[in-house]
Amino acid sequence: MPGPLEGLKVVELAGLAPAPFGCMVLADLGASVVRVDRVGGTPGSIGAGVPLLGRGRRSIGVDVRRPEGAELVLRLVGESDVLVEGFRPGVTERLGIGPAQCLARKPRLVYGRMTGWGQDGPLADRAGHDINYIAVAGALEPIGRAGAPPTVPLNVVGDFGGGGLLLALGVLAALYERERSGRGQVVDAAMVDGAALLTTFLHGMSSAGAWPGGRGENLLDGGAPFYDVYEAADGGFVSIGALEEKFYAELLAVLGLS
Repeated sequence: MPGPLEGLKVVELAGLAPAPFGCMVLADLGASVVRVDRVGGTPGSIGAGVPLLGRGRRSIGVDVRRPEGAELVLRLVGESDVLVEGFRPGVTERLGIGPAQCLARKPRLVYGRMTGWGQDGPLADRAGHDINYIAVAGALEPIGRAGAPPTVPLNVVGDFGGGGLLLALGVLAALYERERSGRGQVVDAAMVDGAALLTTFLHGMSSAGAWPGGRGENLLDGGAPFYDVYEAADGGFVSIGALEEKFYAELLAVLGLS
């Protein structure tokens, strides 16, 4: 069954996990994605080596450091709707495939950029990883047990939730705007911004006085016995989520505690 993005053409410049995840979402929705893999150097894409993350693509090997490689990318851009890249700020400009060059070739292009810190600002040119972005965003500090350091939540909050997923959302918003204005857009998606956005509910709870304690002392962070994880007799673990009164009553009944 065709997806809602059938007919949309996307060029993905191979990179690390967040941008490939965003392109995976677009491909899952029916877009035709061509991944430009690097040649003449070390592999540049985790998405290319992780089948699930790299699904739904065709790929082509291009040395984008050479003028003829950059020109090939620009030719692909001329036939496409979207380009997605996850390089540090300024890299694609130096390669001759930055927003100005690509939009000159295709004025209706949506140019999606995925970075950790954003395209400008005091940290823009600094390296980083998911754990750094979510720490600065304030998304790491609340996760964990009382009296213990914050728990590292894999890399789902910054790389994927606040990164690739919001990149895909930004691309879709830009495509919608293009239908109204006829003009292309540049989408500047930063993991630190996305991770901060994901804490909106937490900050709302806090401002309403419903999150009064420290880490591991509140309703949804393991501070409540009816919303936690417990070790079972077989060595496995069971999750309990009985927030509502009727479910809490049922939990007590099942446990023989009512």
